[in-house]
Amino acid sequence: MSVRKLTRRVMIGDVPIGGGAPLSVQSMTNTPTEDAAATLEQISRMAEAGCSIARVAVPNLRKDHLLQRTLRALKEIVAASPIPVVADIHFDHSLALVALEAGVHGLRINPGNIGGEGKVREVAEAAKQRGVPIRVGVNAGSLRRDILERHGHPTAQALVESALEEIEVLEKYGFYDIKVSVKSSSVPLTIAAYRLLSEAVDYPLHVGVSEAGTPWTGTVRSAVGIGALLAEGIGDTIRVSLAGDPVEEVRAGLAILKALELSRRGPDIVACPTCARTRIDVAAIATELEQRLADVKAPLRIAVMGCAVNGPGEARESDLGVAGGKNRGLLFRRGQPAGWYPKEDLLQVLLEEVKKMASEEAEESQEEGI
Repeated sequence: MSVRKLTRRVMIGDVPIGGGAPLSVQSMTNTPTEDAAATLEQISRMAEAGCSIARVAVPNLRKDHLLQRTLRALKEIVAASPIPVVADIHFDHSLALVALEAGVHGLRINPGNIGGEGKVREVAEAAKQRGVPIRVGVNAGSLRRDILERHGHPTAQALVESALEEIEVLEKYGFYDIKVSVKSSSVPLTIAAYRLLSEAVDYPLHVGVSEAGTPWTGTVRSAVGIGALLAEGIGDTIRVSLAGDPVEEVRAGLAILKALELSRRGPDIVACPTCARTRIDVAAIATELEQRLADVKAPLRIAVMGCAVNGPGEARESDLGVAGGKNRGLLFRRGQPAGWYPKEDLLQVLLEEVKKMASEEAEESQEEGI
């Protein structure tokens, strides 16, 4: 894996982005933002799953009383959210000002679509005064007409050109607390655009594949696109864009980071693909472990292996593992054999061992803190 590019650092609330900070996973709520209770409930579930930053859309509401209702809801959301909140703004710069007044920790805007340089300047000055970063978010589906005419259709060069022009507007008014994204639903286009952008700027990059799709196809598309870029050292924070529950976005994002060994938050469960040699129900055990250990935060690697070919080696190299034999399985704990158990008891044994090991990790962390 390539060395990660060192970018500038910005702070979204208390979460550092760039400058060598750990990669963070973001997601976006899909509840009506004016429904503060529903939005906060969703943000809480996102945070519990491992989300570091929540983004909320601020719809284009032109009537004063609707703006005031949005302002009240945003204030309530920001005040009660367990993680920093970013406001997603389009078309109306007054929404950005309302969001800043509500105390949001970040803005996502396209300077080209919020009403001209004068209004961009107003937003930049207000954000600078409050120490709030701005993400310049460029999407292939919303490029300006003149850029599309120059390039013929969305290209990597078109996406980066748009991003650089929008960055230049902010820099013109002395605003440099910026992070950037250049997304497309096309994985090759997304990868090409981020490669170009990474060479052109040292601002932190928010990486993702836009409109990735349903939880199944969208996770695969995102894993390929985001994973390829992260493996090259490109990217400081990620969002997996799925049509569905944002909690699934968070889980997919964390799984991508775990696969690249860029994060060890929570259990990392590996399982063999099974074959005719398999003597235990690997799929059932692994699936049940994933579901029942979703709330465990200890960074444990757990291997569920079906036979003696790769099983003992993989289980021995994990924090906890089991290698299947005929109607039973050999448990490994921290690399050492810990006894044979009947196949019908393996799931419960693994769950109990994870609980013990998570408790041990928590105690060790407390002792190190002292």
